[in-house]
Amino acid sequence: MWHFMRIFLTGATGYVGSAVLDALLRGGHTVTALVRDPEKANRLSLRGVHPIVGELSAPKSYAAAAEVCETIVHAALEPSKRGPDVDRQAIDALLGAAIRHAAKGQPVGFVYTSDVWVLGNTAGAAGEDAPVRPTPLVAWRAEHEKIVLDAGRGRMVRTAVVRPGIVYGGGARGIIGDLLKDAANGLVRVVGDGRNRWACVYDRDLADLFVKIAVSPDASGIYHANDEADERVGDIVDAVARHAKTAPDVRHVPLDEARSKMGPYADALAMNQIVRSPRARDLGWVPTLRSVAGSVARLLEEFRTAREAA
Repeated sequence: MWHFMRIFLTGATGYVGSAVLDALLRGGHTVTALVRDPEKANRLSLRGVHPIVGELSAPKSYAAAAEVCETIVHAALEPSKRGPDVDRQAIDALLGAAIRHAAKGQPVGFVYTSDVWVLGNTAGAAGEDAPVRPTPLVAWRAEHEKIVLDAGRGRMVRTAVVRPGIVYGGGARGIIGDLLKDAANGLVRVVGDGRNRWACVYDRDLADLFVKIAVSPDASGIYHANDEADERVGDIVDAVARHAKTAPDVRHVPLDEARSKMGPYADALAMNQIVRSPRARDLGWVPTLRSVAGSVARLLEEFRTAREAA
């Protein structure tokens, strides 16, 4: 039986975390959120969120607040080169808080945000039990997933790892948001020939999965989150271009050239992935949107709404 929970959330103003926050508040849960910016903290408090102003890299600023919550959702990502180290620091601090909470005889959950890119190029359709062959950009994620999953074995802490596909929706953020902006500006660059497939997920659908995992007492292990549309990048770009006021110039950039400008990010964009989410579906999760190409008009409307609200 679900009940209203006290949930600690990192990344509440980020792309994924803000969608998760909206879903948690819609569900009536009490949310304590780690926020870096005092002004954003004030905005969250007006929505009934209890903000903690602090830094992921300074666990003392938030560990005590996390310790009193029933579920911890780690959706933040430090964007600098220190990102992997800061993420490891945060995992250690948040798992420590969860373990201390559990030591009081109370069940506690910890949900970690990873990425389908840890799968690398998939051979066939990759479910949650597929081998991990991460693209270099996210190679560090595999070890962090293992730390989280190992912490859930033989302890009172329930741990789960969510691997989202490429997130779309909610305005101008993310890789798909960049495509919409690039098309509006008249030039879209595609790494490779565009025949590779991306695993994608609508931001609100992803957030709904996070909430299901957060409140389900038996939800643990790995969960993939993707719409299973298996869309080719070229088809997504064509759909975005068709909806632009003026047809943009679409330029295909060879992988080697893209690597020289973008580094390992180019390899991530060029991956071919077909991903399945059977464990997520077993929780009753069903994506409401199942195509980026088929949802461009809606995404552009969300893009405009977000820009006007900014």
